[in-house]
Amino acid sequence: MKKIREFMTKYYPAMFLSFGIPVVLMIIAYYSIGIYPGSERSILATDSFAQYANFHASFNNVLHGKQSIFYTWSGSLGLNYWALSAYYLNGIFTPLVGFFNNETMPDTIYYLTLLKFGFSGLTFWFFAEHTFKINRWLKVGLSISYALMSYAVGYSVVIMWLDTFVYLPLIIWGIHRLFEQKKPALLFVSYLLLFLSNFYIGFMVGVFTFLYTVIRTLCHWKQYKRHFLSYIGTSFLAGGASMITVLPTVIDLRANGESLSSVYTFLTPDTGPWDFVAKSMVGVYDTSKYESMPFIYIGLVPLIFCVYYFFSKKITWKDKLGYGSLFLFLIASIYIYPLNLFWHGFHVPNMFLFRFSFLFSFLMILLAGYGLEQFEKVESNRLVNGVLSICGVFLLFVLFSNKKRYDVITLESLVLTIALLLIYLCIWLLWVSPTKVTKWIPLVVILLMIVEAGFNARTMVLGVLNDWGYPSRVLYTKHYDETKELVEQANRKEESFFRLENLDVESLNTSFNFGFHGVSMFSSIRNRHSSQYLNALGFRSLGTNLTIEYVNNTLLADTLVGMKYNLAKDDLMKFGYKKISSVGEYSLYENQYALPLGILTDDKIYKPDAVQNQTELFNHLSGLEGELFSFGEAALIGNENAIVTENETVTIAEKEPNLPKQVTWLVTVPAKTQGYLSLVAKDMAEAVSVKVDLKVSGVSRKSGLINTGQYYNLGYYDQPTTVEVTASFSEGKQKVELYRPDAVFLNTDRFVKAVDKMQEKGIDFQTEGRKAKASVSLNKDQVLLTTIPYDKGWKVLIDGKKAEVTTFKDAFLSVKVPAGKHDIEFVFLPQGFVVGASLFVICIMLFTSYVWWLQRNQRQQIKENTNEIK
Repeated sequence: MKKIREFMTKYYPAMFLSFGIPVVLMIIAYYSIGIYPGSERSILATDSFAQYANFHASFNNVLHGKQSIFYTWSGSLGLNYWALSAYYLNGIFTPLVGFFNNETMPDTIYYLTLLKFGFSGLTFWFFAEHTFKINRWLKVGLSISYALMSYAVGYSVVIMWLDTFVYLPLIIWGIHRLFEQKKPALLFVSYLLLFLSNFYIGFMVGVFTFLYTVIRTLCHWKQYKRHFLSYIGTSFLAGGASMITVLPTVIDLRANGESLSSVYTFLTPDTGPWDFVAKSMVGVYDTSKYESMPFIYIGLVPLIFCVYYFFSKKITWKDKLGYGSLFLFLIASIYIYPLNLFWHGFHVPNMFLFRFSFLFSFLMILLAGYGLEQFEKVESNRLVNGVLSICGVFLLFVLFSNKKRYDVITLESLVLTIALLLIYLCIWLLWVSPTKVTKWIPLVVILLMIVEAGFNARTMVLGVLNDWGYPSRVLYTKHYDETKELVEQANRKEESFFRLENLDVESLNTSFNFGFHGVSMFSSIRNRHSSQYLNALGFRSLGTNLTIEYVNNTLLADTLVGMKYNLAKDDLMKFGYKKISSVGEYSLYENQYALPLGILTDDKIYKPDAVQNQTELFNHLSGLEGELFSFGEAALIGNENAIVTENETVTIAEKEPNLPKQVTWLVTVPAKTQGYLSLVAKDMAEAVSVKVDLKVSGVSRKSGLINTGQYYNLGYYDQPTTVEVTASFSEGKQKVELYRPDAVFLNTDRFVKAVDKMQEKGIDFQTEGRKAKASVSLNKDQVLLTTIPYDKGWKVLIDGKKAEVTTFKDAFLSVKVPAGKHDIEFVFLPQGFVVGASLFVICIMLFTSYVWWLQRNQRQQIKENTNEIK
């Protein structure tokens, strides 16, 4: 403790600055675009709004005992929450959400983001302090540059990746401590925390640090060869301990993730020969969407002294060759597609490309530190040559690069970059030439580095603003209280499990935030098998099933999944739904035709060709036959700003650009019928971003054409009614082609008769955390079918004894139940968790034993040396 106090007393100013300056610069950068605590504009750009805000809110629910850490009933009917947390939430800072309310999540994400930038600077300072023999202010300057490198700020909307930059310096420092002091604890803990926090980026860091260690060992073979096995052992034990989260998540991804991406080309598409040069300039943001260049900028001082590292005579040729080869490998990984895929786990990234490029930045600042350490006046010419070479490369880039690809390079960036390079050069030449002002030069350097980092950080957040947009806080908070109140009303009203959906939300993951049990979800962790069958039932989930959407489906689908409540701003216009409460602009509607979580049926449901769609499933479960739907004509009667061509398909082209294409149909809905208009794009790829704003009877709702269901609600009518349906098509391309729209009618008398039969066989469940319980009394053997998504982590107990879980269509849980009275309990534990937890304990025990053995040997060696001296 005394040593720690002495260390803190001596170094607290540097530590405070390394943490505080990145935080202050980011506060200023965000403030400059109108983001601060309580501001109208929020920090929730792109996935932060759609995913991270809601997932962090769900973690807050976990901390307050409202949800299990292993399973959530919120999104996509139910999901492995342990795997979702491993992908999105497992950082050491995430539990801090417990000190905030979910209503203030935009500010919570803001504070967490700042905190991660600050700790990135602080951990790099610790690394620099114990690694580089350079001026103390330069260590602070390098820490600021590291914390605010372009990758970190430009990709900061993916908040889970920021934890990586906290651990990376500690891992490299841990490698040094292991090789130089035989102390593996820091390496073990840092690796473990990284892998637990985010195994995806952790894989990239693991590969990089392994290559770094191999090169360091080969370059200093005699000194380090005996420690390499210790590194391998420590790394494997850390990796083994991390299996408590990694193993269940990998198993889940293998069961539900998309297949590996194929290698279809040798060279990476949409890359340019000058990409590294362009993105080494100050204040260059192109895009973090497709066709982007790698984000590698980490400051001009690191760039200068990284180049100097290879110019200096004081650096051995082995070190230059070793670390230079690592640089070349990272550069090759950008341009060679198979290597690029390797870093991404052989999955093509969905935007935010070259996700490993921060490793290039780190290697640059690492070698810059060693270059600064070796620089002396006698090598001033080499420094001058290095800086002039950098300036020359930038000028060649301006003269010969493709102006179309590199149009993001502004004159301001070019002039500022070259000017700062020359200023830094002059400062260093003054520094090694003793004068009266020499003592002030470190302060000037760090001030310039702060200004440079601040300018670049602001450029990055401005780039994100223009690229993605930081949304208004109102989108998150406007209806939060009224939604929360209505959800709580529904919870108080029901004792058994039920499902609820909000028709007017900005995010598909809202159910995670409020803790209600919904269908919609957007997540890389998902149950693809259940999503694919739900897609067959009409809940749209296409491609790799990253999203599933509730809206634009039929009453049959609502009944089948147990949709008991809907929230909506406008009239719901659904048969069987009754308004029971209103708060503000929202109303709560109760569905009297919803099924419970389970229903009894027979084993014919397992036949491969049985129940392929919602009508067949409905008839099978009800025991009735006959058609529930009929079809009619949707007559085109008008259009606005549209050129409509009707053949086998309907093509709708715009007259005036950038204005919605509006088309009106006339539909006659028969008596006692729920009406729908079926809108299906002929070519999904061509209509990928088309939005449809459909208005009927004064009620308007907007949705995506291809990522939501095809059945647009026209309402229920007791008497034959002719309605006008106006659809406005916006965004996307200049024209949209549809299959000829049909009017679809649900016979509500037959629907009610079928639901009555099904509800007689319904089984209510009580759910708590990761368990679902029910009691049954059967006259004969039957199948209990649930709408719980099937996962191998589920087991079922009948009267306390384990029974066989059967899967329905690889989508839902079911179990064969013998005649008689029985208590049934479904229990979820992620597949691989027991093995992972065992490895966690075993590996920590093995590592602890290994440390004890090392310390015992060291004490024995000291004792022997002392005896020899005596």
